[in-house]
Amino acid sequence: MRSLAANIDFLRRFPKLPHLNGFGLYGRGRPPGVRSPLTEVTDFGANPGALRMFTYLPPELPSRPALVVVLHGCGQDAATYDHGAGWSTLAKRYGFALLMPQQQEVNNANACFNWFSPEDTARDQGEAASIRRMIDKMVHDHNINRRRICITGLSAGGAMTSVMLATHPELFAAGAIIAGLPFGIAGNMREALNGMMASPSRPGRELGDLVRNASNHRGPWPRLSVWHGSADRTVHPGNADEIVKQWLDVHGLPEAAMSEADVDGHPRQVWWNAEGQTLVESYTISGMAHGTPLGLADNDERYGAEGAFLIEAGISSSYHIAKFFGLTKRVRHSKVQAEAAAKNVLSLAARERAKPFPAVAPVTLQAPDPSATPWPRTTAVGHPKPAKPRRGLDVSGMITRALTAAGLRK
Repeated sequence: MRSLAANIDFLRRFPKLPHLNGFGLYGRGRPPGVRSPLTEVTDFGANPGALRMFTYLPPELPSRPALVVVLHGCGQDAATYDHGAGWSTLAKRYGFALLMPQQQEVNNANACFNWFSPEDTARDQGEAASIRRMIDKMVHDHNINRRRICITGLSAGGAMTSVMLATHPELFAAGAIIAGLPFGIAGNMREALNGMMASPSRPGRELGDLVRNASNHRGPWPRLSVWHGSADRTVHPGNADEIVKQWLDVHGLPEAAMSEADVDGHPRQVWWNAEGQTLVESYTISGMAHGTPLGLADNDERYGAEGAFLIEAGISSSYHIAKFFGLTKRVRHSKVQAEAAAKNVLSLAARERAKPFPAVAPVTLQAPDPSATPWPRTTAVGHPKPAKPRRGLDVSGMITRALTAAGLRK
């Protein structure tokens, strides 16, 4: 096995090795025939980090939409990670905007965000500043709701998510880090490798101070969802514990979980505030290696596709992260679905109108028998029981049945 010293020397040459599978991620090519829905934007202002900007805007975007920023891993690009993790599909279904910054080989030969580089991880500097400019562009051009901006990323993208949450916390309502690292634990290649391989434990207060000292912000702080495979040999699983510890200290929460339960077979820990709002959650994906967990969502839909470090795990991390961000309540449907629902309503109404009124049987009037006991005065002789009046069309009920049948309403 390669010694730590040799690994350090190897990583020192990291930017000069164009074929190195840095951080265990590689394979930026998409499957043949797959077209990306992302669009590149070039005019977003100052770009000190020399990043590229890609976006996706659903056809029916709300007037003040939410925004999700997604950061890919090493060896990937925006379109590859979107195809694998399924974020544009989620954005189309639930009606939010998508921003996917992309690294360039001129900055890092392996397309990793430089989460360990001081010139890229300080507030309003380098790559962090470029991502900030992209967010500002989205807010200006698409009337983004500033209180509903969230960010997530995988591996080096997850570590860069830590950077953005710490250096620009006022921008984000929430974040999600997949197989990433805490903010501030590395300022060079050697420290980055040490954090990846060993994840040294640090006091919560020390970790929290790294975040608090990254800006003048004093709260409220973004909520956080943390995901990590228990069998990850690229980024040590202990980093998930350190990330959680860092943000529990920032939020002033105890280290002991307030709730523990399995979700789709994987342990989840939760911490909440006095109002009962979940501030921090952590998923441990049992037996999973380095990557983004994929699987069926709660609505039995699948988002994304398996690929390099996009791993079938029986749980859709993208869906659960979108749910944690509060984005899965508003469902968007296609024009075809809406037209089908309207046709069902018209068809039901036509069938209701075509139904005949119930027939009334003829009644023969007979004279009363004089020898019989007289009937009460309140009883009418020989009159048939009147038929119940037919109810009017239940248009509301018909619409509900049609929308349910079309899958547009539960």
